[in-house]
Amino acid sequence: MSKEAFVALVTCFNDDETINFDATRAQVRRQVEAGNNIMCAGTNGDFTALTFEEKVALTDAVVDEVAGRARVIVNAGMPATFETIKLAREFDRIGVDGIAVITPFFIACTQDGMVRHFSSVADAVETPVYLYDIPARTQNHIEPETARLLAAHSNIAGIKDSGGAQDTLEAYLAVGRAVDGFAVYSGPDHLVHWSLQNGAAGCISGLGNVMPEVLAGIIRAFNAGDQAEAANQQRIFGDFRKDLYGLGYPPALVKRALFLMDSSVGASRQPALLPDPAQDESIRAILVKYDLI
Repeated sequence: MSKEAFVALVTCFNDDETINFDATRAQVRRQVEAGNNIMCAGTNGDFTALTFEEKVALTDAVVDEVAGRARVIVNAGMPATFETIKLAREFDRIGVDGIAVITPFFIACTQDGMVRHFSSVADAVETPVYLYDIPARTQNHIEPETARLLAAHSNIAGIKDSGGAQDTLEAYLAVGRAVDGFAVYSGPDHLVHWSLQNGAAGCISGLGNVMPEVLAGIIRAFNAGDQAEAANQQRIFGDFRKDLYGLGYPPALVKRALFLMDSSVGASRQPALLPDPAQDESIRAILVKYDLI
């Protein structure tokens, strides 16, 4: 089966911090034209700063703009199962290809609690559900055995691993090999090629917002059987990641780098992410180094 790339799309904002739907649609077109699928309302999409109604409107716009030319996954995860289900049902109505559910955040959640949470969401919708593990941000981690239990659910189709550790990704890939139809998507941008070689269905990338063609190039070369070219594109992607992420918080740096390439994407709503002239200078130097501006 061919591998696929999703980009965890940024949400574009106007100067007054309302969603800029025209700019967001332009980013959707840019990714689809490069050959990538879309994940919206994720970590790189400022989902924690979006209201319920905005997430629904954003997803509606993304699905409309994609118009069947690519696949769309949207994150419905919230701390409460009640709101997660409520959001998931809206996305189910819109007609996305998959609903990602990030682990509950802020509260400490047991593994049994997560089994109930994810199972309840999967029971409530017809759209396939994907677990979304990013413990550095949520402080809750889906243990591989928990993933194995959830993989048996008829409407849980896979997992996005954004933990960043190769051993955790290996454990999830083992679940994917053991449970037919359970797809594993790699989140760490430095492990895209490695994950494909080891059985991942694809990747969901934040960095692809800035380098869509390179991300698509890894997937395209891999699917064509050209491992040398896939490795070469991964090297470029990994080097860029190391340079950019060395400056601080990755989602903020992705958004700022993209802003310096195209100011229509706007700033972030996050309160701690203020423009820094010295950092901007460093980001510009990296973008120049990789011929992005």
